[in-house]
Amino acid sequence: MKVHILDDWFDTLRGLPCFAKLDGHDVTVWTDHEPDPAKLAARLAEAECLVLFRERTKVGPELLARLPNLKLISQRSVYPHVDVPACTQNGVLLSSNMHSGTPSYAAAEMTLALILASYRQIPQQVASLRCGDWQMGVGRTLRGRRLGLYGYGRIAGAVAEYARAIGMNVQWWGSENGRARAKADGQVVPKDRATFFASSDVVSLHVRLKPETRGIITAADLAAMQPRSLLVNTSRSGLIGAGVLEAEIAQGRIHAAVDVFDSEPMVDGGNILATHENVIATPHIGYVTEDEFDLQFSDIFDQINAYAAGAPIHMINPEVWT
Repeated sequence: MKVHILDDWFDTLRGLPCFAKLDGHDVTVWTDHEPDPAKLAARLAEAECLVLFRERTKVGPELLARLPNLKLISQRSVYPHVDVPACTQNGVLLSSNMHSGTPSYAAAEMTLALILASYRQIPQQVASLRCGDWQMGVGRTLRGRRLGLYGYGRIAGAVAEYARAIGMNVQWWGSENGRARAKADGQVVPKDRATFFASSDVVSLHVRLKPETRGIITAADLAAMQPRSLLVNTSRSGLIGAGVLEAEIAQGRIHAAVDVFDSEPMVDGGNILATHENVIATPHIGYVTEDEFDLQFSDIFDQINAYAAGAPIHMINPEVWT
């Protein structure tokens, strides 16, 4: 098959073991990002299979209508960036392994790293030393502090394990169903939402972004947090109401560590989340490790080979095949 891989910005995939699974296919790797559907369609005119690099490119009707040769989109995990009805209308199969039971350990590790970096002022201390100065301040210890995990899912579960290993106490909040499952598992769930935010030294978000979860974290939630408490977001920016975090940070009362933004790539050097002294910001690298890529794209390339063999797997819109 003529396979086109989008948005491999550092040309990483060719050097990973999983890339050998594409032997026998005609593979093109694009190492930049093309947001314009018309220009992108010109690049992909001969593509029979499109490989998506997470949510870096949106696939909608305008693009799909310009790709008559396209038969398969292969990716992994959730697909809010793919218009599934438009895929079906254009005869394009979407295959996406939802990897049930397998969390992104890379994202969980990144969450812990951001918590540690914020509490110990690691970026600021490094910058101070590089400027020829010595210590710039005094950090705080995490042992004995309370981590509030919003969302009772796979990644949050891994974060909880890491947090307990360094002596943090863990409590949970989330949907009614999530809270019920947490209680059934013997986890700590506060009496109400306000108590969760007010009693957590660190709040970390681990919820999928869906229409019903967009803006689920409100100004009232952040206002309930203690002074100097930390909000961590390695999930999706849209979970927080538009402008809510920026407004709270502008007050200088709480801290934040964020890996996700409303618009990505976020290259606005004047954005308060990139400049405020109370914020540590990273460019959506929670899942960006060689190991995680090899795991994810091994599944993605398996889907391509299954389709080429006439037995597609992980079909999101199977009616296209049948």
